[in-house]
Amino acid sequence: QVQLVESGGGSVQPGGSLTLSCAASGSILRAYVRGWYRQAPGKQRELVAALTSGGTMNYADSVKGRFTISRDNARNTAYLQMNSLKPEDTAVYYCVAVLRASGNDYWGQGTQVSVSS
Repeated sequence: QVQLVESGGGSVQPGGSLTLSCAASGSILRAYVRGWYRQAPGKQRELVAALTSGGTMNYADSVKGRFTISRDNARNTAYLQMNSLKPEDTAVYYCVAVLRASGNDYWGQGTQVSVSS
């Protein structure tokens, strides 16, 4: 079992920045945080940023150049640095971890990000 707790969400104006954190606990030595997703009202959950076990990063086209995913293995924490935020970035953001042996995903409870003027 892996437990994930996201934090760092909030309300910002367009052009602002936020850094989301995802703190992992439990069987974290056998797992790693593999990405951040978001879900806006009335829309499907979408992948925002992915991070492989080897450290390769991938981003949705809509956030490339603005968002940065990272992972601090010593702190069992992953981050999503979000710059130049736009109203369309408004959503609940979730981090997800995967157990290496089974491939099972574990999700956090989500953190709300709201971008408006």
